[in-house]
Amino acid sequence: MAQILTTPRAVAPRAARTRHYVMCPPTQFDVVYAINPWMDPTVAVDSVAARLQWQELHDTYLGLGHRVDLLDPVPGLPDMVFAANGAVSIGTRTYGAAFAFPQRQAEAHAHVDFLRGTGREVSRPAHVNEGEGDFLVLADVVLAGTGFRTSRDAHAEAAAALGRPVVSLDLVDPRFYHLDVALAVLDDGGGEAPADIAWFPGAFSRRSRRTLRRLFPGSWECSEADALAFGLNLVSDGWNVVLPREATDLASALVPRGYRPVPVALTEFVKGGGSVKCCTAELHR
Repeated sequence: MAQILTTPRAVAPRAARTRHYVMCPPTQFDVVYAINPWMDPTVAVDSVAARLQWQELHDTYLGLGHRVDLLDPVPGLPDMVFAANGAVSIGTRTYGAAFAFPQRQAEAHAHVDFLRGTGREVSRPAHVNEGEGDFLVLADVVLAGTGFRTSRDAHAEAAAALGRPVVSLDLVDPRFYHLDVALAVLDDGGGEAPADIAWFPGAFSRRSRRTLRRLFPGSWECSEADALAFGLNLVSDGWNVVLPREATDLASALVPRGYRPVPVALTEFVKGGGSVKCCTAELHR
């Protein structure tokens, strides 16, 4: 299990809330095409290391008291390990994905079948979107990215499907092709503490930077180095923050804000353009 970083100077620790996650084992994971700036098919994936890293992440969630359901991988779909991209779910309502690239489009059907099997109502999209890659759920609002993988028209469609207002944010740097590699929800505001985020301003348009600073005036603006280490592709339960081991400055910054960093190694998955959050879908309450 991952090492938990603590310090006696941490102030006002926040409260963790039990979460319900979905992950897909990496038995099919490989980099055999390039559909984002991080992918290079000439760089080999160490499948043994990938399995061990994925297992560490899975076991970390269980060790923190969360539920993890498994989505069966489908042969020929190497990116299914990035389970967050398949849909976005709140309560019994789900907005399905419609992937931008043909290499991933069949993944959407597997997610729909799985989620309907759990009793959720799944709205099939008319517009291109990549699930929680570009839709991040807070207690009262959904933050939605556009610019590379998700159509702006999908934002209104998602709001109707999920019954939750959506705030549109423009991504402008192709290295941060999904919202979940440019912005992280540290606290969704569903408990006693207010909503809290971390984000990298350079990934966003000027208008979107103004929007985020207005909505989250106390948010943490992380460095480009931590963003490039996929530090913002993290998963938080409101206290425990599971994030890539390489994002050391971000981990240190979280402690005085009342969080407990839980670093993990997911270096093999960075070769596919993802890390902790990409591997983790959440079935939100």
